[in-house]
Amino acid sequence: MRNPLRLLTELRAPASLTRIPVRLLAPLTFLVAAGLCSLGAVWAAAVIESRSAEGISAALQGGGIEWAAVATDGLQVTLTGTAPTEAARFRALSLAGGVVDSDRVIDAMEVADAAALKAPDFKIEVLRNDDGISLIGLIPSGEVREKVVGDLKELIGSGTLTDMLETAEHPVPAGWEEAVDFGVKALRSLPRSKISISANEVKVTAISDSPAEKARLEGELNRKRPSGLKVVLDISAPRPVITPFTLRFLIDGDGARFDACSAESERARDRIVAAAQAAGAEGQQTCTIGLGVPTTVWADAVTMAITALKELGAGSVTFSDADISLIAAETVQQADFDRVVGELESNLPEVFSLNAVLTPKADQAAETVVPEFIATLSDKGMLDMRGRLGDERSRDAVESYARARFGTASVHTATRITPDMPQGWPVRVLAALEALGELANGQAVVREDSIEIRGVTGSPQARDTVARILTSKLGEGQTYKLSVRYDEKLDPLLGLPTPEECVAQINTILAKTKISFEPGSAQLTRESGDVLDRIAEVLKGCPDAPIEIGGHTDAQGREEMNLALSEDRAEAVLAALMERRILTASLTATGYGETVPVADNDSETGRETNRRIEFRLVAPAVAANTATPGEAGAGEPVIEAQQATEDTPRPKLRPDRGGTDN
Repeated sequence: MRNPLRLLTELRAPASLTRIPVRLLAPLTFLVAAGLCSLGAVWAAAVIESRSAEGISAALQGGGIEWAAVATDGLQVTLTGTAPTEAARFRALSLAGGVVDSDRVIDAMEVADAAALKAPDFKIEVLRNDDGISLIGLIPSGEVREKVVGDLKELIGSGTLTDMLETAEHPVPAGWEEAVDFGVKALRSLPRSKISISANEVKVTAISDSPAEKARLEGELNRKRPSGLKVVLDISAPRPVITPFTLRFLIDGDGARFDACSAESERARDRIVAAAQAAGAEGQQTCTIGLGVPTTVWADAVTMAITALKELGAGSVTFSDADISLIAAETVQQADFDRVVGELESNLPEVFSLNAVLTPKADQAAETVVPEFIATLSDKGMLDMRGRLGDERSRDAVESYARARFGTASVHTATRITPDMPQGWPVRVLAALEALGELANGQAVVREDSIEIRGVTGSPQARDTVARILTSKLGEGQTYKLSVRYDEKLDPLLGLPTPEECVAQINTILAKTKISFEPGSAQLTRESGDVLDRIAEVLKGCPDAPIEIGGHTDAQGREEMNLALSEDRAEAVLAALMERRILTASLTATGYGETVPVADNDSETGRETNRRIEFRLVAPAVAANTATPGEAGAGEPVIEAQQATEDTPRPKLRPDRGGTDN
């Protein structure tokens, strides 16, 4: 039997292969298979490399990374290029690792060299005081350090030098040596200073002994400053301690001027100088700013005193801490002196003590104190008080009573304190003020032996009232003089309107603007406030007029509900007038509901007209015999003003409340 393999070979092999020896056929078959496998592997690797490269390149482009290149070698991916920063390199690796396994990514990227390190800012801080010199900062290494330390050791001598300088191996910046030399020179002149030295700037902070020393040092350092070097000087001179804190201002034949002037701040100095200029001082006025001011209101007291001296016209005022001495020239009149000094005493802060003297005329003996108190009430209600009181306690009592009687803003006080005033002087002054309060305007003069009240009044009984006050307060044996004139133009009763005129004025107001309410309620609208204000002003002139406030509604809704709503609205108006401080004893509130229409209820215009508040004058109840008992309207008020001829029904009994659209 023939070999099957051989038979198969003979049947299928080309003729050219029939000559291949059988022994070579098997190895040749394996070689062909290996070649095919190699070709498949190469093709597969090429496909993987291509797709990996494309995916990573797309990811890098999408991330804005254009500096990286992608190279593939089988399954490995190599990233090359120069990253601008380490963060950018790491981001490229992250993007590539998101496309393929990060283990397949080979980092062959470089990072751009960082910019050359900037040379450090060389700077020295030098602090000098009585204990020595301290150094801190960063300077170039080498001879520069030795020179700086050597110069400062020579400067301080046996003192202590604290060296906390650091050095760096960098080139010496331009201008550094000139700046250090200038800083050391400045330090020689400033035993209490701090100097900051850099290559292009030197800052000097120091304390001098006086303003003059400060100016000298600033000029000297500016002259020594090297060209091109910026120098900042902050040299302060401590304010002197002024003891006592003194000021003296004069007005005489040579003009207005300061002999001495002290202030605690620039602001206080400016206020004092402004007051002096307003008093006539000319030219440049100097005022020393120093420490030791006795009170924070020093400038207030000084400006008051200078203003007072200006009003007197001549004299001097001297401050020594909180003690004030005011000397008025002999040309000043006694009345002016008392008025101005009284105002100054009343207005000065409590910490100050004033001693005021009027220089006697050459042919006149020393001042004789004449006890007198004068209170003047103007026709505008302003009260001016001047004259003399015995002590602070008496002045406080008089001022408190005056403010309570005439109003705080209406009282001006210019009284003086004079010890040893006559016995009972405060009682006499208070009685005079009480009597003066009964007049429209006038004056009360209190003297040791008499009291005089003169003025004008609008009350016919004012004269009797004044006399009764003085008699009851002072006793029957006291002497007083009254000169009180009645002026009917000032009589508040004569100018009052009649009740009929009051109602007419109110109805005129209501004819122009109605009192309105929120729909279906007794809540007044905001717009009604102005109308009620004007009505209140009218009612103040006729407080005793018997007036009815009538509430009316339209015919919408139930009659009982409309009646209740109208009464609520009338009472709301009454309450609003009471809030405006109107006496309501003669006012009544009545609700009429829909029973007294004044227009057609079939139209909106008519209904709006019927929804209203009316004021009318009523008279006292008529006698019982004017009507038959049981007859409708018997014993009820008679309408005196508006609608006097109308047959107005009385309101029904008040039912339970309910809401309507009225």
